[in-house]
Amino acid sequence: MFDRLDVMKKTYLELQDKLASGITDVKEITKLMKELRDLEDAVLTYDKYLGLKKELEDVHVLLDMEDEPTLLEEAKQEAKKLENTLETLEEELRILLIPKDPDDDKNVIIEIKGAAGGDEGNIFAGDLFRMYSKYAESKGWKVSVVNISHGSSGGFASIEFIVSGQGAYSYLKHESGVHRVQRVPETESQGRIHTSTAVVLALAEQQEIEYDVKWEDIRFDTYNSSGAGGQSVNTTYSAVRLTHIPTNVVVTSQEERSQHENKDRAYKLLVTRIYDKVLQEQLEKEGETRKSLIGRGNRSEKIRTYNYPQNRVTDHRIGLTLNRLDAIMDGKIDLIIEPLINEFQKELLQGEKK
Repeated sequence: MFDRLDVMKKTYLELQDKLASGITDVKEITKLMKELRDLEDAVLTYDKYLGLKKELEDVHVLLDMEDEPTLLEEAKQEAKKLENTLETLEEELRILLIPKDPDDDKNVIIEIKGAAGGDEGNIFAGDLFRMYSKYAESKGWKVSVVNISHGSSGGFASIEFIVSGQGAYSYLKHESGVHRVQRVPETESQGRIHTSTAVVLALAEQQEIEYDVKWEDIRFDTYNSSGAGGQSVNTTYSAVRLTHIPTNVVVTSQEERSQHENKDRAYKLLVTRIYDKVLQEQLEKEGETRKSLIGRGNRSEKIRTYNYPQNRVTDHRIGLTLNRLDAIMDGKIDLIIEPLINEFQKELLQGEKK
């Protein structure tokens, strides 16, 4: 491990020298900055580790020389404290050396659909969209809605949006799956608790993929944008539908007033969905299916349960239960996301050790 860290530190210093050499090529500077950023956390943590290790060596020298009882005890306590800190940093370094998901720094495209429960499932889809929007706001990220299908009683039958920001996908990639809600709907006169679900799919936005997406293979259609209830939003053909003929992938965008902006967003979504389709076909050949990721929206196929009467959220994948539903629905989902990431890193680390 430490040999790898020595090489990374050397590379990090070489990259700094290159950037300080006066190069003017913007593309080269961007490439070097990304490489530097990828190494930074590990190198800075390693520097901290080396500094504390040197302090511990100095304390051990003092222990060998000191015979005054009070100073000797203080030195022993300091040595123990440094040893514990070094042990913690060593574990952090092992995690930082885990191969990084190449998509982690990308934007994320999220689709939410109301599933089981009819109108209540759609309303819950709207609640989840608000939760993710407030979370993105707390991170300084931008949310751009691509397409909406409104529910007849509120919420969304489906909504697609892009969350843009550094590391957005790394935080939100574990949100794919069936989200189950237990609460008393506003329309329930007997006060009975209903169970409904919404399905979330989170994909990394793909700018470039190996599959060659050509405009001549895309059918481009325009139509009038429409809002809830089918009322016309404007009289121009600003809404866009793109159909990729070879894969039969269809996407739409109607939330911008400009046809050009809708076309740009629709193309980003199209490229990402084609990438996902190609990737899922490869996974299916290896014996995995997309059903394992998001299920079919049934109440039993859940990754998380939101229980309103008990103000409780449970993530079933890691057995985490929090009585903080109000905070989580207000966008404070780091309470769940951070434990999920930590558990995922532990699993990867165990795999590395094997």
